[in-house]
Amino acid sequence: MTTRIAVTGAAGRMGKILIEATVKADNTELTAALVRPGSSLVGADAGELAGVGKLGVTLVDNLADVIDTFDAIIDFTTPAATLENAALCARHGKVMVIGTTGFSDTEKDALLAYQSQIPLCLAANYSTGVNLCFKLLETAARVMAADSDIEIVEAHHRHKVDSPSGTALRMGEVIAETTGRDLKKVAVYGREGISDARARDTIGFATVRGGDVVGEHTVMFLADGERVEITHKASSRLAFGNGAVRAAGWLLTQPPALYDMQDVLDLK
Repeated sequence: MTTRIAVTGAAGRMGKILIEATVKADNTELTAALVRPGSSLVGADAGELAGVGKLGVTLVDNLADVIDTFDAIIDFTTPAATLENAALCARHGKVMVIGTTGFSDTEKDALLAYQSQIPLCLAANYSTGVNLCFKLLETAARVMAADSDIEIVEAHHRHKVDSPSGTALRMGEVIAETTGRDLKKVAVYGREGISDARARDTIGFATVRGGDVVGEHTVMFLADGERVEITHKASSRLAFGNGAVRAAGWLLTQPPALYDMQDVLDLK
């Protein structure tokens, strides 16, 4: 069965990657692509915009106009836009793959309310390798955390506006959940000046921004006499796009609920 996919934010960096990933994947078809309301790109060909050749899919700025043309929507936009799209998709029974970040607690609660109506996949990172790292971190935390200091270092391109990254925060959450800690209480975001000795139960975060780094994450378990490092390096955003497209096809076989990439990859 061919999965008909709509991509929102089609004019953005990630939107173009999602279009490319959809075109390259087996048994998927791009049938709708959306840009922000009033965009001068409305009417242009989505494939030409993404650099994959003409697809015959015209860019539109109103999801309601194309709601009957797709089975799954992949949304890497803004919290406000994603919530608006979710409300419409819930009314029409369309599954959603969501890579949008920066939701407030209130916005996230509003989004999650739709899980009773449609399948939702919400993940901090759609890379297969990163999600494998999440699983490896559970094992490392169980074995190493009691005797180790834990530090998370992440690097991204100069244009990334949030820090630490959502992936780094999720790595911290995985470790905290595995070890029975509350990340909000034990997280340390950067250090400066003179401080007391490091508390063993804290989880440190360090952020690097510069150049065109797609995404690098390293979690260090630093014990006396040895250390274990779990690292993931993304060389292309296509890794995230491929995972999101994979999630879209998988969601179509699932009942309404909230899922993440651990579910998609059968890592739970």
